[in-house]
Amino acid sequence: MSRLLTLSRAARLVGVRRGALQSKIRSGELAAFEGMVSAEDLLRAYPQARLEDNSGLERFEAIKDSAFARRMRERLLPSSEVLVARLSELSRERAQVQAQLEHYRAIVEQLQAKLREPGDAAGLLAWLKQRLEPVAQDGQPLLAQESFLRIMSAHVQVKPSGREFLVDGNDSLLEAALRSGLSLDYGCSIGSCGKCKARILSGQAHRTRHSDYALTAAEKNAGVVLMCCHTALTDLVIEAREAHGAADMPWQTIDTRVKSVSPLGDEVRLLHLQTPRSNRLRFLAGQSASLALPDGSSASLPVASCPCDDRNLQFHIRRRAGDAFAERVFDGLKGVDSVRVEGPRGEFVLNEESHRPLVFIAGESGFAPIKSLIEHAMALDAAETLHLYWIASGGRGHYLDNLCRSWSDALDDFRYTPLTAGGDLPDESVLRTVLQDHPRLTECDVYVAGPAPWANAAEFQLLEHGLPREQLFVNTLEP
Repeated sequence: MSRLLTLSRAARLVGVRRGALQSKIRSGELAAFEGMVSAEDLLRAYPQARLEDNSGLERFEAIKDSAFARRMRERLLPSSEVLVARLSELSRERAQVQAQLEHYRAIVEQLQAKLREPGDAAGLLAWLKQRLEPVAQDGQPLLAQESFLRIMSAHVQVKPSGREFLVDGNDSLLEAALRSGLSLDYGCSIGSCGKCKARILSGQAHRTRHSDYALTAAEKNAGVVLMCCHTALTDLVIEAREAHGAADMPWQTIDTRVKSVSPLGDEVRLLHLQTPRSNRLRFLAGQSASLALPDGSSASLPVASCPCDDRNLQFHIRRRAGDAFAERVFDGLKGVDSVRVEGPRGEFVLNEESHRPLVFIAGESGFAPIKSLIEHAMALDAAETLHLYWIASGGRGHYLDNLCRSWSDALDDFRYTPLTAGGDLPDESVLRTVLQDHPRLTECDVYVAGPAPWANAAEFQLLEHGLPREQLFVNTLEP
């Protein structure tokens, strides 16, 4: 039987998203075996795949061309110890396969000898010779690339959810999982709290940093490690806690510092906060948080950044009459200023169990939570297609238009449609545009965010046109 590839590795090898592979599996165009695909089937589904353009070679080119070669090596390449371990594992697997082949060869030679003995076995001998003819090697180039990819990155599967991610370079298990959009349980991320425990079910992990938290002898014997302090030496299967919805997110209070305040237009500012290294905010994309300044002014705002963005929290602040918090931001918060963040709250989150195409409809500054959802969906790499409609007033209403266009230019499966508002509520022309682009909208998941009257009107219109309630997610914001 040909070698099977995980969906994550298969998608990276042929240059598509995992969602595209899952779509072909659901339609029957690509066969799957326990969530894996064969190299031959993959090449039949993607005959134009350019196997030479793999991410590993690109990393080598980046290292060669960079003026900061040492920094690039530290960031992009695994350590020498990890590389040696992965090469050793591949050599061990090859030795096992070679031993099996030699064993089968001996059996076949013995069988041939027996068949040459007197008797009426000419037909069987001819059949055996035919079966021993060299087989087609269609999948070998892909498997060669896959072997190279295994040296550069390790595949990790998380139980019991079955989600998977790749560990690149010197990333810790926790860093790689968060960057891939997984909502694993963690706290300090520096080895002090012990919340990011995981049990190694198969494979080998390597400790990369010191931890103050002491595991018990029983935990060590059971294969428990701290994900923030370990990387993957080989492909792993781990058992770890994950958040499956907003109810799994703990309430947190964190004192952050202002990293920057930058204009996104005449009436919108980007407030960039950074959490302490030892106390990062856990939240799901699309959720909100309460922000409070030392002078007592406060606001409840959706987080505009992705949970995969490490310690960085972004908020879009719109100037409003009588809003003391917004006025303070527009007056110019400094890097020495602190902002207390409490949260997260809200259930406007991505349905990660669904692999339907995603349609996002943002009204005015409702783009903030939509941006978080889109970046999270990109990190998960599971959606078949993504389409963003941003409805805003004229002028600089689409205050991050260039960002949206860059997504559309960079990703084949992402579309961006900016629309200009004709009034306070979405008129039928907006919905007609969405339905024209998606005549089978009932097969999509739709996320709507914007001012309360606007979002409520959009919700009513979509339900009236037959969109199932369970496939519509709405976030109403203060006008």
